[in-house]
Amino acid sequence: MATSKSRWYALAALALSTLAIGLDTTILSVALPTLSRDLHASTGDLQWFTNAYLLVLAAVLLPAGMLGDRFGRKKFLLGALFVFGAASAACAWSASTGQLIAARTALGLGAAVIMPLSGAVLTVLFEEKERSRALSIWLTASALGIPLGPLLGGWLLDNFWWGSVFLINVPLIGIALIAVTLWVPESHGDRTRRFDPLGVGLSAAGLVALTYGIIEAGDRGWGDTRSLTTMIAGVVALGAFVFWQRTTSAPLVDLGLFKIKRFTGGAVLATVASFGMLGLLFSLPQFFAAVGGHDAFGSGLRLLPVIGGLLVGARTAEKLAARFGSRAVIAGGLTLMAAGMLLGATTSATSGYGFVATWISIAGIGLGFTLPPAMDAALGALTAERSGVGNGLLQAMRQVGGAIGVAVLGTVLNGAYRDDLPATAGDAARESAASGVAAATQAGDPGMLDAVRTAFTHGMDTSLVVAAVVAGAGAILALFMLPGKDRPAAPVVEQTELTLAESGL
Repeated sequence: MATSKSRWYALAALALSTLAIGLDTTILSVALPTLSRDLHASTGDLQWFTNAYLLVLAAVLLPAGMLGDRFGRKKFLLGALFVFGAASAACAWSASTGQLIAARTALGLGAAVIMPLSGAVLTVLFEEKERSRALSIWLTASALGIPLGPLLGGWLLDNFWWGSVFLINVPLIGIALIAVTLWVPESHGDRTRRFDPLGVGLSAAGLVALTYGIIEAGDRGWGDTRSLTTMIAGVVALGAFVFWQRTTSAPLVDLGLFKIKRFTGGAVLATVASFGMLGLLFSLPQFFAAVGGHDAFGSGLRLLPVIGGLLVGARTAEKLAARFGSRAVIAGGLTLMAAGMLLGATTSATSGYGFVATWISIAGIGLGFTLPPAMDAALGALTAERSGVGNGLLQAMRQVGGAIGVAVLGTVLNGAYRDDLPATAGDAARESAASGVAAATQAGDPGMLDAVRTAFTHGMDTSLVVAAVVAGAGAILALFMLPGKDRPAAPVVEQTELTLAESGL
């Protein structure tokens, strides 16, 4: 066990690395309009900037944890930090959409190793009486990236070139590399567990094929043979993955976890919430930029009601869950999300920000009511022996939900946007709303500018209806998938405030 002081230094290093990952989750959202313009990125490209990262993250989370257990967590953690830092620099200096997608893929690989192994290292560094304090600080650092990402990203984009939103990771990762080298001891887990290459291959192939097919359907139409074939191949591969996991003696995923009702319900509903959250963060910055005409920092500021609603909802949900149980709170949260998005679906190109702030606040509160209690329900149902693999599985499901959310909602938005454009719209307008606005402004054509903004708003409204239907279905599922009144796991907000005050951080 490391010395008392060095343990906290190590925790600070791990917190910095998770802060970088948290920032990267949302900082890209405000950069999407800029990337669309400067790299001439289509809506499909914009989706892949997000999905390339999320898919690799989801596919590698589980095997990364197992490899770290077998060969040494510190070794893999140092390697992952280096990859994450180098990939951040590669993102910053990408000269084309293909280069940026490749760099984002490497970024996802680094994050996929950092997330499970930094959590596993904490269990080695801290004894049981200090572990909850350490985990609270570690989780808080990751959560801070959500509100900081849009604000920091907006400020950087307004004062520097777009690559700066990726370079911000480099100093954080550099400090983390030094601190992990100095203060994190080497540790191992179960060295006897065998690797499951077929399971890794089937899960990765299935996820990539399914998401690629959905994105292609947005460009080619849902009746396109190639798109449908790719999606079906993805579903078949995921089905084969499940079958293999049920029959192999050394599965990548412990499917027995799904026999635990609270884990299954919490994991599925956290995935539904992630679907809606990342889908929302994909469309809103583009709406503020293309329709509202705001710069990147202004778009980031206008996202704050989502984050504020999330924080208020999470704090309120904690108290309500203790009284009424997780099931009622999560079902109520998903209902609020659905209501907020349905209200948002009535947004027009001339709607004032007060109206937009209202409905995104409602959706944010619903998200806060849903996501923390759902994760608490899932993780609180696990024994200590299964907490590692269970947490890895939960994180993988959430990342997949986010990736599919961006793919589905982005595709729906793109299709409705193009269908609503007038036949006289040029190629620039059909490529993306940002390109259309730029072309119409340069040509001095106010009629085309209004048409592009109206069409994009129509596309966003259509995607919000789809997101609301998914959230509404989740609310119904919550009533059946979760047990009745129960006490959730240790409250996150109160514990975080107490431990931060005690530690003086």
